[in-house]
Amino acid sequence: MLPIPADIFTEPEDVSPDGLTNLGPLRRLAGTWQADKGIDINPKAEGPERRTFIERIRMDPIDPQANGPQLLYGLRYHIHINTPEEDITFHDQVGYWLWEPATGLIMQTLAIPRGQVLLASGKAAPDDRAISVAAKRGDTAYGICSTDFLEQAFRTDAYRCDITFNDDGSWTYLIQTELFVRGAPFNHRDTNTLRLMAPPKLNPLAAIVNDRAARGGPAA
Repeated sequence: MLPIPADIFTEPEDVSPDGLTNLGPLRRLAGTWQADKGIDINPKAEGPERRTFIERIRMDPIDPQANGPQLLYGLRYHIHINTPEEDITFHDQVGYWLWEPATGLIMQTLAIPRGQVLLASGKAAPDDRAISVAAKRGDTAYGICSTDFLEQAFRTDAYRCDITFNDDGSWTYLIQTELFVRGAPFNHRDTNTLRLMAPPKLNPLAAIVNDRAARGGPAA
């Protein structure tokens, strides 16, 4: 993290409108992805359960975001997961992947409709072939927040997501969530390899700028 400047209000000028070009290592995540051989290891009353799942992820670039002088580029994502045995949604998740070019900071926000959110962070270089983010319960910067029920029954103490970008254009993730279930620790694991189904669209500002330029107007 760079030192906090005296001026925390002035936003950067001459910001590139092209979200895709400025995503750093996150550029390889942009697009619509699918896979049908995901593996989930989750806790059940009888012991750990292993499930195979079908996953679809859409990641769209967003316009540049500024916190005063801090500049972020990012992807808005939606994850939808089913299993071969059931039609009902097995897992639904939304959030953002964010990149700060000035520092190499990467962040993932996560929200699931069972009453849980988190903000995870890591560091990476623009051309890295692997990235990782992590969050811990109780951390006020990059932490985890859950409902009372989840805190008491399925407490989440830590989260880590490791992503590897493969030579064939696919990418593989391993998510490890450290749970505390009925007084005992449990390592909840998910892994999958996603393949591109559709390329990403431009972020809204880039689309406007490109359309204006095509019509002969000013670029910005």
